[in-house]
Amino acid sequence: MMKMWYVMPVAFLLDLLIGDPSAMPHPIRWMGKAISTLEPLFRKPKPNSVLAGLSFSLVLVFATWTIVHFCLKILSWIHPAVSIVLEVLFIYYAISIRSLKTSAMDVYYALKRCSLPEARDRVSHLVGRDVSKLSLTDVASAAVESVAENLVDGVLSPLFYASIGGAPLAMAYKMVNTLDSMIGYRNETYRCFGKAAARIDDAANYIPARLSIPIISLAACILFGKGCLAFRTAVKEGANHTSPNAGYPEAAFAGALQVKLNGPAYYGGQLIDKPFIGVRFDRPDVSDVKKACDMMFLSSFVSFGIIMGISIIFYGGLRQ
Repeated sequence: MMKMWYVMPVAFLLDLLIGDPSAMPHPIRWMGKAISTLEPLFRKPKPNSVLAGLSFSLVLVFATWTIVHFCLKILSWIHPAVSIVLEVLFIYYAISIRSLKTSAMDVYYALKRCSLPEARDRVSHLVGRDVSKLSLTDVASAAVESVAENLVDGVLSPLFYASIGGAPLAMAYKMVNTLDSMIGYRNETYRCFGKAAARIDDAANYIPARLSIPIISLAACILFGKGCLAFRTAVKEGANHTSPNAGYPEAAFAGALQVKLNGPAYYGGQLIDKPFIGVRFDRPDVSDVKKACDMMFLSSFVSFGIIMGISIIFYGGLRQ
Protein backbone atom coordinates (compact mmCIF):
# COMPACT_ATOMS: atom_id res chain seq x y z
CA MET A 1 0.00 0.00 0.00
CA MET A 2 3.00 2.34 0.30
CA LYS A 3 2.90 2.93 -3.46
CA MET A 4 -0.55 4.60 -3.16
CA TRP A 5 1.09 7.92 -2.32
CA TYR A 6 2.14 8.24 -5.97
CA VAL A 7 -0.50 6.06 -7.68
CA MET A 8 -3.46 8.11 -6.45
CA PRO A 9 -2.17 11.55 -7.57
CA VAL A 10 -1.67 10.25 -11.11
CA ALA A 11 -5.16 8.70 -11.16
CA PHE A 12 -6.67 11.90 -9.75
CA LEU A 13 -4.88 14.05 -12.36
CA LEU A 14 -5.98 11.74 -15.18
CA ASP A 15 -9.62 12.18 -14.21
CA LEU A 16 -9.25 15.96 -14.11
CA LEU A 17 -7.57 16.05 -17.53
CA ILE A 18 -9.45 13.34 -19.44
CA GLY A 19 -12.66 12.69 -17.56
CA ASP A 20 -14.64 9.66 -18.66
CA PRO A 21 -13.76 8.92 -22.31
CA SER A 22 -16.50 6.86 -23.96
CA ALA A 23 -14.16 5.48 -26.62
CA MET A 24 -11.91 3.65 -24.13
CA PRO A 25 -12.67 0.29 -22.49
CA HIS A 26 -14.44 0.99 -19.21
CA PRO A 27 -14.66 -1.46 -16.28
CA ILE A 28 -17.81 0.23 -14.95
CA ARG A 29 -19.62 -0.56 -18.20
CA TRP A 30 -18.33 -4.14 -17.92
CA MET A 31 -19.83 -4.28 -14.44
CA GLY A 32 -23.17 -3.18 -15.85
CA LYS A 33 -23.04 -5.89 -18.50
CA ALA A 34 -22.13 -8.51 -15.88
CA ILE A 35 -25.09 -7.47 -13.74
CA SER A 36 -27.51 -7.63 -16.68
CA THR A 37 -26.15 -10.98 -17.88
CA LEU A 38 -26.02 -12.78 -14.53
CA GLU A 39 -29.21 -11.46 -12.94
CA PRO A 40 -31.52 -14.04 -14.63
CA LEU A 41 -29.24 -16.89 -13.49
CA PHE A 42 -29.55 -15.86 -9.83
CA ARG A 43 -33.28 -15.22 -10.02
CA LYS A 44 -34.29 -18.65 -11.40
CA PRO A 45 -33.22 -21.25 -8.84
CA LYS A 46 -33.83 -19.18 -5.68
CA PRO A 47 -37.34 -19.20 -4.15
CA ASN A 48 -36.39 -16.39 -1.75
CA SER A 49 -35.82 -13.19 -3.75
CA VAL A 50 -34.05 -11.39 -0.91
CA LEU A 51 -31.51 -14.20 -0.44
CA ALA A 52 -31.08 -14.50 -4.20
CA GLY A 53 -30.33 -10.80 -4.41
CA LEU A 54 -27.92 -11.03 -1.49
CA SER A 55 -25.95 -13.91 -3.02
CA PHE A 56 -25.99 -12.15 -6.41
CA SER A 57 -24.56 -8.95 -4.92
CA LEU A 58 -21.94 -10.64 -2.76
CA VAL A 59 -20.71 -12.86 -5.60
CA LEU A 60 -20.28 -9.91 -7.96
CA VAL A 61 -18.56 -7.69 -5.38
CA PHE A 62 -16.18 -10.45 -4.28
CA ALA A 63 -15.51 -11.46 -7.91
CA THR A 64 -14.64 -7.86 -8.78
CA TRP A 65 -12.15 -7.59 -5.93
CA THR A 66 -10.64 -10.99 -6.81
CA ILE A 67 -10.27 -10.29 -10.54
CA VAL A 68 -8.62 -6.90 -9.99
CA HIS A 69 -6.37 -8.25 -7.22
CA PHE A 70 -5.07 -11.17 -9.29
CA CYS A 71 -4.72 -9.08 -12.45
CA LEU A 72 -2.40 -6.76 -10.54
CA LYS A 73 -0.53 -9.69 -9.00
CA ILE A 74 0.04 -11.42 -12.34
CA LEU A 75 1.18 -8.19 -14.01
CA SER A 76 3.56 -7.47 -11.12
CA TRP A 77 5.27 -10.79 -11.86
CA ILE A 78 5.74 -9.66 -15.45
CA HIS A 79 6.99 -6.20 -14.43
CA PRO A 80 6.06 -3.99 -11.43
CA ALA A 81 5.66 -0.94 -13.67
CA VAL A 82 2.91 -2.65 -15.69
CA SER A 83 1.00 -3.42 -12.50
CA ILE A 84 1.34 0.17 -11.32
CA VAL A 85 -0.01 1.52 -14.62
CA LEU A 86 -3.04 -0.75 -14.40
CA GLU A 87 -3.67 0.23 -10.79
CA VAL A 88 -3.57 3.89 -11.80
CA LEU A 89 -6.11 3.20 -14.54
CA PHE A 90 -8.46 1.30 -12.22
CA ILE A 91 -8.49 4.12 -9.66
CA TYR A 92 -8.84 6.69 -12.44
CA TYR A 93 -11.94 4.85 -13.68
CA ALA A 94 -13.36 4.81 -10.15
CA ILE A 95 -13.30 8.64 -9.83
CA SER A 96 -15.87 10.84 -11.59
CA ILE A 97 -15.01 14.48 -10.91
CA ARG A 98 -14.78 15.87 -14.42
CA SER A 99 -17.69 13.88 -15.85
CA LEU A 100 -19.93 14.93 -12.93
CA LYS A 101 -19.06 18.57 -13.41
CA THR A 102 -19.56 18.34 -17.19
CA SER A 103 -22.99 16.72 -16.82
CA ALA A 104 -24.14 19.25 -14.23
CA MET A 105 -22.84 22.19 -16.25
CA ASP A 106 -24.78 20.90 -19.28
CA VAL A 107 -27.90 21.33 -17.13
CA TYR A 108 -26.72 24.80 -16.12
CA TYR A 109 -26.24 25.95 -19.71
CA ALA A 110 -29.65 24.59 -20.72
CA LEU A 111 -31.25 26.46 -17.81
CA LYS A 112 -29.38 29.64 -18.79
CA ARG A 113 -30.97 29.35 -22.24
CA CYS A 114 -34.37 28.81 -20.56
CA SER A 115 -34.68 25.61 -22.58
CA LEU A 116 -36.79 23.54 -20.21
CA PRO A 117 -37.09 20.41 -22.43
CA GLU A 118 -33.31 20.34 -22.91
CA ALA A 119 -32.71 20.97 -19.20
CA ARG A 120 -35.05 18.10 -18.29
CA ASP A 121 -33.25 15.82 -20.72
CA ARG A 122 -29.84 16.81 -19.35
CA VAL A 123 -30.83 16.34 -15.72
CA SER A 124 -32.36 12.93 -16.51
CA HIS A 125 -28.78 11.67 -16.94
CA LEU A 126 -28.03 12.66 -13.34
CA VAL A 127 -31.16 11.65 -11.40
CA GLY A 128 -33.47 8.65 -11.18
CA ARG A 129 -36.70 10.62 -10.70
CA ASP A 130 -39.31 11.36 -13.36
CA VAL A 131 -38.33 14.62 -15.06
CA SER A 132 -41.26 15.23 -17.42
CA LYS A 133 -43.08 17.58 -14.99
CA LEU A 134 -40.09 19.39 -13.50
CA SER A 135 -40.06 23.18 -13.60
CA LEU A 136 -36.90 25.21 -14.14
CA THR A 137 -36.53 25.54 -10.37
CA ASP A 138 -37.11 21.80 -9.90
CA VAL A 139 -34.43 21.02 -12.48
CA ALA A 140 -31.96 23.34 -10.74
CA SER A 141 -32.74 21.70 -7.41
CA ALA A 142 -32.34 18.19 -8.86
CA ALA A 143 -28.97 19.14 -10.38
CA VAL A 144 -27.65 20.57 -7.10
CA GLU A 145 -28.84 17.51 -5.16
CA SER A 146 -27.19 15.17 -7.67
CA VAL A 147 -23.88 17.04 -7.53
CA ALA A 148 -23.92 16.84 -3.73
CA GLU A 149 -24.84 13.15 -3.57
CA ASN A 150 -22.44 12.14 -6.33
CA LEU A 151 -19.59 13.96 -4.61
CA VAL A 152 -19.74 11.03 -2.18
CA ASP A 153 -20.52 8.24 -4.67
CA GLY A 154 -18.15 9.42 -7.40
CA VAL A 155 -15.30 11.02 -5.50
CA LEU A 156 -15.07 10.64 -1.72
CA SER A 157 -15.97 6.96 -1.44
CA PRO A 158 -13.69 5.79 -4.30
CA LEU A 159 -10.78 7.80 -2.86
CA PHE A 160 -11.54 6.50 0.64
CA TYR A 161 -11.54 2.85 -0.43
CA ALA A 162 -8.56 3.27 -2.77
CA SER A 163 -6.55 4.70 0.12
CA ILE A 164 -7.45 1.69 2.30
CA GLY A 165 -7.26 -1.20 -0.17
CA GLY A 166 -5.93 0.13 -3.46
CA ALA A 167 -7.54 -0.56 -6.82
CA PRO A 168 -9.17 -3.89 -5.81
CA LEU A 169 -11.19 -2.27 -3.03
CA ALA A 170 -11.97 0.82 -5.11
CA MET A 171 -13.32 -1.38 -7.91
CA ALA A 172 -15.26 -3.53 -5.43
CA TYR A 173 -16.88 -0.32 -4.19
CA LYS A 174 -17.77 0.67 -7.75
CA MET A 175 -19.46 -2.71 -8.22
CA VAL A 176 -21.46 -2.04 -5.02
CA ASN A 177 -22.43 1.37 -6.37
CA THR A 178 -23.30 0.01 -9.83
CA LEU A 179 -25.45 -2.74 -8.33
CA ASP A 180 -27.37 -0.15 -6.32
CA SER A 181 -27.90 2.06 -9.37
CA MET A 182 -29.19 -0.88 -11.44
CA ILE A 183 -31.18 -3.03 -9.03
CA GLY A 184 -31.45 -1.07 -5.78
CA TYR A 185 -34.98 0.16 -6.50
CA ARG A 186 -38.14 -0.10 -4.42
CA ASN A 187 -40.36 -1.03 -7.33
CA GLU A 188 -42.22 -4.22 -8.20
CA THR A 189 -39.23 -5.80 -9.92
CA TYR A 190 -36.47 -5.05 -7.42
CA ARG A 191 -38.12 -4.40 -4.05
CA CYS A 192 -36.97 -7.82 -2.77
CA PHE A 193 -34.20 -8.82 -5.18
CA GLY A 194 -32.43 -5.45 -4.99
CA LYS A 195 -32.83 -4.96 -1.23
CA ALA A 196 -29.41 -6.38 -0.35
CA ALA A 197 -27.66 -4.31 -3.03
CA ALA A 198 -29.22 -1.13 -1.64
CA ARG A 199 -28.27 -2.02 1.94
CA ILE A 200 -24.68 -2.89 0.99
CA ASP A 201 -24.38 0.46 -0.80
CA ASP A 202 -25.77 2.23 2.27
CA ALA A 203 -23.15 0.53 4.44
CA ALA A 204 -20.31 1.28 2.01
CA ASN A 205 -21.13 5.00 1.88
CA TYR A 206 -21.90 5.41 5.59
CA ILE A 207 -18.49 6.72 6.66
CA PRO A 208 -17.64 8.76 3.51
CA ALA A 209 -21.05 10.48 3.62
CA ARG A 210 -20.41 11.69 7.16
CA LEU A 211 -16.81 12.62 6.41
CA SER A 212 -18.20 14.80 3.61
CA ILE A 213 -19.63 17.25 6.18
CA PRO A 214 -16.31 18.83 7.31
CA ILE A 215 -14.89 18.55 3.80
CA ILE A 216 -17.81 20.41 2.19
CA SER A 217 -17.86 22.89 5.06
CA LEU A 218 -14.20 23.74 4.49
CA ALA A 219 -14.82 24.20 0.76
CA ALA A 220 -17.88 26.35 1.54
CA CYS A 221 -15.80 28.49 3.90
CA ILE A 222 -13.17 29.07 1.23
CA LEU A 223 -15.62 29.81 -1.59
CA PHE A 224 -18.54 31.56 0.09
CA GLY A 225 -17.62 32.14 3.73
CA LYS A 226 -20.48 29.80 4.71
CA GLY A 227 -18.56 26.94 6.30
CA CYS A 228 -20.29 27.15 9.69
CA LEU A 229 -23.72 27.35 8.08
CA ALA A 230 -22.97 24.34 5.90
CA PHE A 231 -21.78 22.35 8.92
CA ARG A 232 -24.76 23.31 11.11
CA THR A 233 -27.29 22.52 8.39
CA ALA A 234 -25.69 19.13 7.71
CA VAL A 235 -25.67 18.18 11.40
CA LYS A 236 -29.22 19.42 11.99
CA GLU A 237 -30.94 18.23 8.81
CA GLY A 238 -28.69 15.57 7.31
CA ALA A 239 -30.87 12.76 8.62
CA ASN A 240 -34.01 14.26 7.01
CA HIS A 241 -33.80 12.12 3.90
CA THR A 242 -35.15 8.80 2.65
CA SER A 243 -31.52 7.71 2.16
CA PRO A 244 -29.37 7.14 5.26
CA ASN A 245 -26.42 8.85 3.55
CA ALA A 246 -27.46 11.28 0.79
CA GLY A 247 -28.97 13.79 3.21
CA TYR A 248 -25.63 14.73 4.76
CA PRO A 249 -23.82 16.08 1.68
CA GLU A 250 -27.10 17.56 0.39
CA ALA A 251 -27.71 19.36 3.68
CA ALA A 252 -24.13 20.68 3.67
CA PHE A 253 -24.66 22.01 0.13
CA ALA A 254 -28.02 23.47 1.17
CA GLY A 255 -26.40 25.40 4.01
CA ALA A 256 -23.44 26.54 1.93
CA LEU A 257 -25.64 27.79 -0.93
CA GLN A 258 -28.54 28.81 1.35
CA VAL A 259 -31.07 26.89 -0.72
CA LYS A 260 -33.94 24.48 -0.04
CA LEU A 261 -33.40 21.08 -1.60
CA ASN A 262 -35.18 17.76 -1.89
CA GLY A 263 -38.94 17.55 -1.26
CA PRO A 264 -41.64 15.38 -2.89
CA ALA A 265 -40.73 13.86 -6.27
CA TYR A 266 -42.10 11.29 -8.71
CA TYR A 267 -40.28 7.99 -9.19
CA GLY A 268 -41.72 5.48 -11.66
CA GLY A 269 -44.98 7.42 -11.74
CA GLN A 270 -45.35 7.29 -7.95
CA LEU A 271 -45.10 10.39 -5.77
CA ILE A 272 -42.53 9.91 -2.99
CA ASP A 273 -43.01 12.34 -0.10
CA LYS A 274 -39.38 13.19 0.63
CA PRO A 275 -38.74 15.86 3.30
CA PHE A 276 -37.17 19.20 2.43
CA ILE A 277 -33.61 19.99 3.46
CA GLY A 278 -32.59 23.59 4.15
CA VAL A 279 -36.15 24.39 5.14
CA ARG A 280 -35.49 28.02 6.06
CA PHE A 281 -34.00 28.89 2.69
CA ASP A 282 -35.49 29.61 -0.75
CA ARG A 283 -35.47 27.18 -3.65
CA PRO A 284 -32.30 27.23 -5.83
CA ASP A 285 -31.97 29.17 -9.05
CA VAL A 286 -29.81 28.67 -12.13
CA SER A 287 -26.67 30.21 -10.60
CA ASP A 288 -26.74 27.71 -7.74
CA VAL A 289 -26.01 24.85 -10.16
CA LYS A 290 -22.70 26.42 -11.11
CA LYS A 291 -21.91 27.22 -7.47
CA ALA A 292 -22.60 23.59 -6.59
CA CYS A 293 -20.17 22.45 -9.28
CA ASP A 294 -17.50 24.81 -7.97
CA MET A 295 -18.01 23.50 -4.44
CA MET A 296 -17.94 19.88 -5.59
CA PHE A 297 -14.68 20.56 -7.45
CA LEU A 298 -13.00 22.21 -4.46
CA SER A 299 -14.36 19.55 -2.07
CA SER A 300 -12.74 16.92 -4.28
CA PHE A 301 -9.37 18.64 -3.95
CA VAL A 302 -9.81 19.05 -0.20
CA SER A 303 -10.65 15.36 0.26
CA PHE A 304 -7.76 14.33 -1.98
CA GLY A 305 -5.36 16.56 -0.04
CA ILE A 306 -6.51 15.13 3.30
CA ILE A 307 -6.21 11.53 2.11
CA MET A 308 -2.77 12.14 0.59
CA GLY A 309 -1.59 13.95 3.72
CA ILE A 310 -2.64 11.03 5.92
CA SER A 311 -1.07 8.55 3.47
CA ILE A 312 2.25 10.39 3.40
CA ILE A 313 2.33 10.70 7.20
CA PHE A 314 1.50 7.00 7.53
CA TYR A 315 4.05 6.05 4.88
CA GLY A 316 6.69 8.15 6.60
CA GLY A 317 5.84 6.50 9.91
CA LEU A 318 6.24 3.06 8.38
CA ARG A 319 9.70 3.90 7.08
CA GLN A 320 10.97 5.10 10.47
